[in-house]
Amino acid sequence: MLWNGGISFGGVIAFIFADLIVLPILDIYRKYYGLKMAAFLLVTFYVAMAAAAFVVEVAFDALGLIPQARNARVVEASFTWNYTTWLNIGFLALAALLVWRFMRTGGPQMLRMMNRPAPKRT
Repeated sequence: MLWNGGISFGGVIAFIFADLIVLPILDIYRKYYGLKMAAFLLVTFYVAMAAAAFVVEVAFDALGLIPQARNARVVEASFTWNYTTWLNIGFLALAALLVWRFMRTGGPQMLRMMNRPAPKRT
């Protein structure tokens, strides 16, 4: 959609690379390493994303690899009964069975126990 909308090839690549900048992970870094390190990582990821997209744009343009036609088609999603549907249903049933077993065999109590501090050994 970005390509069809007129965004440059490097811009599309930058959009894909932007997935490397994950805000919840940066928040975890902030908690463990401090705001300065989280800001450093954010800036580093952003610069790496922008530089990589620029290099890809220039290199692909120099090699003539950027497609000239912008004719991607957007196909409406539809529901079909194929093997993927049946695999999803099967694994959903397996997940439900595992959750049921977890609940029946004391899983929540085990998790609560794991949250408590360990007893001191003498």
